[in-house]
Amino acid sequence: MAQAAGGDRICDIHQHSPYSGRTDDGLLAHQDRMGITKTILLPAGARYGLAAGAGGNDICVALARRSPGKYVYFANEGPSPDRTREVLEKYLKLGAIGIGEQKFPVDSDSGHVRLVAEIARDYKVPVLLHFEHNTYNIAFQRFYKILEKYPTVNFIGHAQTWWGNIDKNHAQEVMYPRLKVTPGGWTDRYLSDYPNMYGDMSAGSGLNALLRDEEHARGFLERHQNKLLYGSDCSDRDGHGERCSGSKQIESIRRLSPHASIARKILWENSARLFRFA
Repeated sequence: MAQAAGGDRICDIHQHSPYSGRTDDGLLAHQDRMGITKTILLPAGARYGLAAGAGGNDICVALARRSPGKYVYFANEGPSPDRTREVLEKYLKLGAIGIGEQKFPVDSDSGHVRLVAEIARDYKVPVLLHFEHNTYNIAFQRFYKILEKYPTVNFIGHAQTWWGNIDKNHAQEVMYPRLKVTPGGWTDRYLSDYPNMYGDMSAGSGLNALLRDEEHARGFLERHQNKLLYGSDCSDRDGHGERCSGSKQIESIRRLSPHASIARKILWENSARLFRFA
């Protein structure tokens, strides 16, 4: 297992169940095999299923109650004139520790994102957003308006457009760039300039951001060591090997972190601080 190999606790901030056909039992086995200490379940809203057949709020609550201590959950809902606040507040009151994954076809500075930020501010929880060019949380370059308007809300960036923009010269339509990184992209600047911006390292996009330019990755991990959070967001059933981006991400974080203390921060300590784990 990944945890046994490294001896450190690991928080996975990004998992779903069901997920692309994987069952609850499949998720539990997957996380155990990866050596995960604590898993955050991210529900879908009433529509879309996060484009991956992900389960909704009630499913995440039930699974967390099935494995108390090891599993916790976020609340989620998409843009709706009469449901967004009601649904989010319902599950936050039940014990959700954040809002997300916000993966809906809106602008990144839209009224919906502002409403979610206001609710997060009132309940003192973070918001995790999936940024994907011209698809979800559109106009990434305008997200600074939200960061500035809600300085007490912690936001966590995720997905292709978030990770592509570590590169100053990123072509926005490219989802998984392979070129060497020119530092100074939007993502680098958001992490550097805004205390309330964090990065979710999950999925193929997060892994690609490390492996496309390992020299840049070492500096990036050191520079943002207090702002990066490990997540897997992988739907495989193995929990190891080539098909499991989550276990490959753990290995890459440990290998590319300039110091073991940086890997420990990314794999556990930053999440424990942000989500106030014991």
